[in-house]
Order: sequence, then structure tokens, then C-alpha cells
Amino acid sequence: MRIRKRIRVYGIVQGVGFRPFVSRAARQDGLAGSVCNKGPYVEIFIEGTEEASEIFLHHLTEKAPERSSILKVETQDFPAEGEKEFRIIRSAKVKGDIFVSPDIAICDKCAAELYDPKNRRYLHPFINCTACGPRLTILDSMPYDRVRTSMGKFPMCPDCEYEYTHPSTRRYHAQPVCCKDCGPHLSVIGSGERDAEAILKTRRVIREGGIAAVKGIGGFHLCCDASNAEAVRLLRQRKHRPMKPLAVMLKNLDTVRRECLVEDGQEEILTGPQKPILLLKKKTGGETRICRECAPDNAFVGIMLPYAPVQLLLFDYPPDPEGMTDCFVMTSGNPKGAPICMNDAEAEKELSGICDIILTNDRDIRIRADDSVMAWHDGKPYMIRRSRGYAPLPFLSSEKIPHRVLASGGELKNTFCLATGELYYPSPYIGDMADLRSAEALSAAVMRMENLLETEPEAVAVDMHPRYNSSAFGREYAAAHSLPVFEVQHHWAHIAACLAENDFRGKAIGVSFDGTGYGSDGTIWGGEFLLADLHSYRRLGAIDPFPQAGGDLAAKEGWRVAVSLILKSMETEEEAERTILSLQLCSPQELKLQKAMIRGRINCVTSTSAGRLFDAISAVLGIRRQSTFEGEASMALEYEASRWAEEHPEKVKDPEAEEKTECGIFKSSFENRPFFTMDTAALIRRMAKGREKGEDRGKLAYIFHRSISDMIVRGCEECRKMTQVTAAALSGGVMQNLLLLGMCEKGLAEKGFQVLEHSLTPANDGGIALGQAAVAMEKMKGE
Repeated sequence: MRIRKRIRVYGIVQGVGFRPFVSRAARQDGLAGSVCNKGPYVEIFIEGTEEASEIFLHHLTEKAPERSSILKVETQDFPAEGEKEFRIIRSAKVKGDIFVSPDIAICDKCAAELYDPKNRRYLHPFINCTACGPRLTILDSMPYDRVRTSMGKFPMCPDCEYEYTHPSTRRYHAQPVCCKDCGPHLSVIGSGERDAEAILKTRRVIREGGIAAVKGIGGFHLCCDASNAEAVRLLRQRKHRPMKPLAVMLKNLDTVRRECLVEDGQEEILTGPQKPILLLKKKTGGETRICRECAPDNAFVGIMLPYAPVQLLLFDYPPDPEGMTDCFVMTSGNPKGAPICMNDAEAEKELSGICDIILTNDRDIRIRADDSVMAWHDGKPYMIRRSRGYAPLPFLSSEKIPHRVLASGGELKNTFCLATGELYYPSPYIGDMADLRSAEALSAAVMRMENLLETEPEAVAVDMHPRYNSSAFGREYAAAHSLPVFEVQHHWAHIAACLAENDFRGKAIGVSFDGTGYGSDGTIWGGEFLLADLHSYRRLGAIDPFPQAGGDLAAKEGWRVAVSLILKSMETEEEAERTILSLQLCSPQELKLQKAMIRGRINCVTSTSAGRLFDAISAVLGIRRQSTFEGEASMALEYEASRWAEEHPEKVKDPEAEEKTECGIFKSSFENRPFFTMDTAALIRRMAKGREKGEDRGKLAYIFHRSISDMIVRGCEECRKMTQVTAAALSGGVMQNLLLLGMCEKGLAEKGFQVLEHSLTPANDGGIALGQAAVAMEKMKGE
């Protein structure tokens, strides 16, 4: 007996070869019917025996293309209609949730064809198939078909059209399919070189120690030889980036193994369809070639493998008789503070003074997507920057709220989030909003993402800081569309993001430790203990407030905060002054000025900032007196502590040997409720006195981390006494410190807490848009 079923498949099932897979599976299983891309889902009709239908349904989920991601499958029975063949039907757009595929790194089969002299796409810089190639960054609108991408302006040649229209080929319905005859072309801006000549010239510039700007999938990179210290120093000088680590692209896995220690599971991330930048521990000595200048004073280096054909060709171009390095610096193509350049006009304007050659192409990028960056924690990824390869994959909530929200994100590391129903779509990385170019990029990206996802927000969520450009954009957007605005306190947004990522709907004790955020009382927060869910929060405790003199300079010059903390913590002013000068934190004149600013409250704020506390200790220990990029001093402090821990495993493994300094608890009230502050005075004194005595600064850095971890655990225990809540969520930029994170997890688990943490959304400000959106959706539900 023949039966007929309608099957609707939801998830990432467009742009990943899903319809050709369905067609082949149905024919293999002896079924007639059709498959059609409807936009929100792929609709399949199958007709045949019940046994064949069951086999097909099994194949559908178990053998789906590896680049797909099926969220749910709905089936419904219908009377048989007597169909005789299986067809792919032209896309028919309907309303509903939209799932846009991120860009997919080049697959092994295309990489092999790229270097096969017998293949017609030999050395073709735009080779792709149904399993790989650009997706989000070339897309104009859904459903995902060639005419709605920036490849639409390149008519297929007869050979490509044959592959595109015949199920037996690997490029059956591969929307960006092209070859040398019908696809985009490489060129060098400002000269006549094209295609092979353009590649050869770019390789020559890199080989001779120059810097190239190279257009990739989601924007331009700045590229030079990572084994050439002079070339890297030149790039740093031109880009005004003296110390911040530079991402390195290595030719293959063998090169990765030569340069770095690779843990179990990391190869899968490095070689997977996303190919993010992964922070790996550097090897020292031996055959390693990556120069120190790529990541100075850093135990880790950000590594990625080539994910675009043009990157492979820069490493290896057979017609070129000259050799080439197997390690490139491949850092974002942008001037300091600006978003990554995405077109020729931006590249010429912003990068000409940095690079010696600009290698571009005529395939337009519709939305910029910088590289994703992740660390590795507890055997799994720990996201630092979520962008190419991951955005805009949505987070799925167990509760569907029938509303739509735009969350404008934070001021630093900005991403935004569009929420609709149970789906939360974080955007690719935008940048720091202090730069007008980033603010313009935010506006353009919001418009494009709304069009792609076919959503019109009903409300806007913003950070409550009155001077954030991201919040100003959100408020202007809301005013232009007559929408309500929800202000979400910064540290609550951090915790809400952690709760949303874990789909945790209850109350948790939120440990939100970061640099700074605007508090509900108008002061600057940064080391907070909150009772929070997605509906509300209550401040339960914080690091004891301290003066932060120097305005914005205090965020860059940790010595200023160190001076303030020592003045506050020592028993007498004379002792504090002697210690400050002994540690050479500043000159007598600078000390006099700092004291005057603090006493007169001149350019001085009160802060509970955990990030500034870490910066201050870094200065006290003589590790970093000031920072040239956000988090530099705190990162260096973490690496010193980790180095010492590795060199003294016996002292780390024995709990009794783990020295720590207790942080006292002072109980008071905040907004007429019980409240506590964690006093760090004893810890400041221990660090300063230890350094004066000449103790190993790595040991002191480790003691500091151990003490802060203990403070966090004690703070959570105090919160549990006040609330009886046993779940603890760890978030904020300070929680990118993996040494501290691991200590906190262990300590909280030993005290019986359920620990919630981030994995695929950043703990830093790049993740707060998800939290803002989750809070706003919850508030919309209650109205």
C-alpha cells in the first residue's frame, strides 16, 4: 500500500546541500515526491511504501549533510496522489522563522580539486560546492538561491549550469557555484594584475617582508610572514598595535602541531566547517617558526587554518617556483578601533597606509563577518568573539514568546541580537562603538539582518549607560519606529546572557565581574553579586568600592588604580606613600597629583570594578604598569600566575599549600535591602608587601587569583544564605580568565552549587546583547 507524507524540516537546511541530499535519499529509497525550500523550513512530500518512508525518515536525520543543523521535524500523513518521480521544486517563500547558514570553510573535496591539474577548477580562488563556501556574507534575502546573493551577477557557464542542475554532481544546487570562466576574478587595486598575476604579486610582496591586505569571505585581512620578526614589527608599527596578539594562519595541521600543543578535541575545531581562531599554547624552541612578535609575553597564540581558497593559494601556488612561509599573520583588516573593511573603497581609504598591496575580488560582501575567536576550557570551546562560522546561528529557548526584540548590545566588542519567538539571533562581531565607523556598521548590519530574518522588532533593549553610542543607536531606532525601549543594567545583561545560553529559566546567583558598567544608583559597577533571572535582578553584594582617579586614563593605566587602592588599604598615609614610591608605581609628583584628585573628587569616580582591581595588581607586581589594549594588564597577570602554577604543581594540587588571603565581608544595605561588600584591603597589602620583599611575582599572582576565587565562593555562600538559591552563573569579561574560572567552578561545586557558565557566547561584552534580548522578551511577555 502506498502512503504519502508531508515532512517539514526546520533549522540550517538551506545553503548546505540539503535539497540535493533529500532528492538523492528519496530516489535511493524508492520514493516519489518533491522537496521545496520555503524559507523558514524545507518542505518534503514523499510517496511510496510505509517501509521505504520509515527508512527515509531515518536517513533524513542520521545522514543529513554535516553542515546542516536540524532543530525539529514535523510529519503529517496525506492520501497518495500517484506521483512517479522525485523532484526539486522551485523555492516558494512563506512566513515563519528564518534560519540563515553561516559561512562555511572550504571542504576537503574542494581543496583537493583546487590542486588537481586535471580538474577544470585547478587553482580557482572561488571554488565551492554544496558543502562549503560563503553563505551569510553574500546573501541578499531568503530563501537562499543564487539570484538572491551577490553571485547573481555572475551568469553560470554551460558546464557550471550542468553541475548545478544535475543531482549526480557535488554542485547540484550549490548557489555560489562558478569556475574561472564565469565566476569572480582577483585583482590588485591600483595596478593591472588579475587572477594568477595578482596572486603571484601578492605572494612576492609577503615573501619579501611586505604587508598585504587580502579580501576574504567576510572582509579584508592584513597578512605578512609570521616567521619574519621585522615584517611583524612593521605591521604593528603601521597599525599602531604594539602588544595585542596577532592571529596566525598556519598552512595545515602538521604546521599547527609543530608550533603548538594540541589537546584532545582541538583538531576537530581547527578543521571543522567554522575554522575559528583557537587560542593554543605555544611550543618553545625546536623547529618552531612563529616569531615572538606575533604574541609577545603571551603563552598562547591565536591559530586558524585556511578557510577560503585564496588563502590556500597564498600558501601554495604551484606555478610559482619560489617558496613561501607556512605561517602568516592574518589579522583583521581595519585601523585601530574601526570595523573590518568589507569593500574596495573602505580598503583603499583605511588600509593603504598600512599595507603594501591590496588583493581584492569582484564578489561583493553583503555583511561583514570578522573571524570568530575561542579559547579552550574544560575540554570544550569557550567563545571570546562569536562571528564568522557561528553567526547568525540562533540560540533556541524552551519558551516561545510571541514577540520580537532588537537588542543593541554594549559599547565594547559590540554585537547586536534579534529575538523572535523562541529564537535569538546574535549578529556577527561589529566592533567598539566609540568609533563612528563602527556605529555606522552597526546600523547597516541591523538593517540587513532584519531583512534576512524578515523580522520587525516590537521593542528595543539597550544598556542603561547614558553615553553609550550603542544605546544611542537603540534609542534613535526606537524613536524612528515608535517602539518602547527597555534599559537593561549592564551586569544583569551579562548574567541574563549566561542564563539564556544555558536555557536556564530559574533564579541564579550571578557573579558578574568585568571592567565597568553603569549601575542603577548612578555609580560605576564592576564586581557584582546579583540575584537574577530573566525577569528581574537584585544587587546582593559587590567588591568594596574604591576611588578611580584619572577618568578614562584609569582604564588604560593600572598604576593609577594601584595608587588609589594602596592609599585606601594601608594603615597610614605615610606607609602607603612609602610603598607606592618603593614599588615605583609613579613619581612623587604624580603621587601628589593623584592624591589631590582623589581628595577633591576631580576627574575621579567610585568603582567596584573587578577588571580595574586586576589591572592594579598587575601594576603592583611590576607586570604591566599600563595597557596598550583592553585587558592587557589582566591577561599578563593571569599568564604569570599560570606559569608559576605549572612550575609548582605540588603546591597547586595540595589544598593546604594553596596560600590565599581572606577578603573580609562587610554587611550593610543597598536600596533598603541587605547587602555586603568584599573588602580587598588585606589582599592589596599582601601583594604590595610581598613584592617589596622580592617574592616571585608569579607566586603572588597565583595567590591573588586563589584569593579572588575564594572571595567569589564566599560571596556566593553569603548570597545563598540570603536567598536559598543554589545555582551560580559566572559571567563578565573577567571570566575570560580561565585560571580564575576554573578555580571558581571547582570551589563552587565543592560547596554544592550548580555552576552555569558560557561556552558558545562570549562572557565579555560581546555576549550581552543576548542577555538584553532575553530580558526584553521576558518583559514583553508580562505586558
